[in-house]
Amino acid sequence: MGFKKFRQDGAKVELVPSYRFLGVQLDNKLEWSTNTDAVYKKAMSRLYFLRRLRSFSVCSRMLHMFYQSVMASTIFFAAVCWGAGIKAKDANRLNKLIKKAGSVVGCRLDNLDEVVRDRMVLKLRTIMDNPSHPLHNTVDKLRSSFSNRLLQPRCSKERLLPPRPDPG
Repeated sequence: MGFKKFRQDGAKVELVPSYRFLGVQLDNKLEWSTNTDAVYKKAMSRLYFLRRLRSFSVCSRMLHMFYQSVMASTIFFAAVCWGAGIKAKDANRLNKLIKKAGSVVGCRLDNLDEVVRDRMVLKLRTIMDNPSHPLHNTVDKLRSSFSNRLLQPRCSKERLLPPRPDPG
C-alpha cells in the first residue's frame, strides 16, 4: 500500500486510507462509505442468524428481542456520529437490510432515518439538561429568547487539515 508520510510538529505521521477508532471506520476523506460497508457486512451475518432462529419456529417476540439486542445494536452503533453524513446510496442499503429483518421478525422496524433522528434529539436533550456538559453553553446560545426554541446555527465549511506537502 502506498502510505504517505509527513511531519506534524516534528513527529512523523503516516497517512492511511482508513482507520478504525472506537468501532467506527474513519477514512481519509471523512466519508462514511467504509464504515457503512463494515456495518452492512456485520449486520448481514446477524440477519443469517435471525433467519435461522425463525426456521426453528421461535416466536416473533423473541425474534424481535434478538433483532434489537444483536442486529440493531450493530447497525445503529454510533449512528449519532455518522447518521447525518451518510450518502443516500449507503442509507438505502442499510434500510433495505432493516426491511428484510422486519419481514423475518414479522413487524415493521424503525428505519435508519427515524433512529438517527430520535437518537440525535435524545442526545441534544441530554446536553441541554446537563449544565456541566461541555457543549451545554454552545447549544444554549442557539436558543431563541422569544420562543425558547433552538435556532438553526450559521455554519461555514472550513478545512481543518493543513494542505498536503509536495512529495518532492
